[in-house]
Amino acid sequence: MKILITNDDGIRSEGLIALAREISKIADITVISPDRERSATGHAITMHKPLRVEQVEIPNCQALGWMVNGTPSDCIKLGLEALLDFTPDLVLSGINRGPNLGTDVIYSGTVSAAIEAALSGVPSLAFSITGKNANNFKDAAIYAKKICLQVIDNIFPNDTLLNVNIPSITSKDIRGVAITHLGTIRYRNSFDRRIDPRGRVYYWLAGESIENSNDVGSDVWAIKNNYISITPLFFDMTKYDVIDTIKKWNIEVD
Repeated sequence: MKILITNDDGIRSEGLIALAREISKIADITVISPDRERSATGHAITMHKPLRVEQVEIPNCQALGWMVNGTPSDCIKLGLEALLDFTPDLVLSGINRGPNLGTDVIYSGTVSAAIEAALSGVPSLAFSITGKNANNFKDAAIYAKKICLQVIDNIFPNDTLLNVNIPSITSKDIRGVAITHLGTIRYRNSFDRRIDPRGRVYYWLAGESIENSNDVGSDVWAIKNNYISITPLFFDMTKYDVIDTIKKWNIEVD
């Protein structure tokens, strides 16, 4: 079993190292990860500068590691198409510090790396840890390993990824696993306007969550109720039930 691991928090992040250590107990792993934090980069790829790669050691883990000056999606593209001489059986992304729930998956570099693998026909999973103190990576990595073993033992569509969110709570407080759909998270965004020492204006994006869907069966609901959330995702964003409605508009451009 060969597994490729990446993330968006950078190659030295605690979550990546914990995941690599645990998964190396069940598979031969390769790590290809950004050289720095690349959170909220979405599915961005690098096209206007060269990608540079450096081999690195993953602490306390027998694994080949590559550090890339690009995005999480760059790491997967580069790995599958240039660096590796094999196709991995699975791609794992994470463990992200902080949740990737609901509509936030659109912005997530962690989830986008898994999507990139699915686009190439490789089954993939994205792992995130949630909660105000999202630092229980050791237990989260153990859960991730157990979920991977289930995926390996079952038929898994190559064009699908699993988005997994794990509460950062003690194992005795986790109520189980919920198979979920994406919820909705809305924000009240604000931009903090500042002036640098040279008198130029710049902005910091700020804001707060103002509305989270709490419908039973959503990933947001699952985390609020101390379940591990597993959401199957697919990259076809077509709204099929609206196609016939738009056809009735008889749009013409003559």
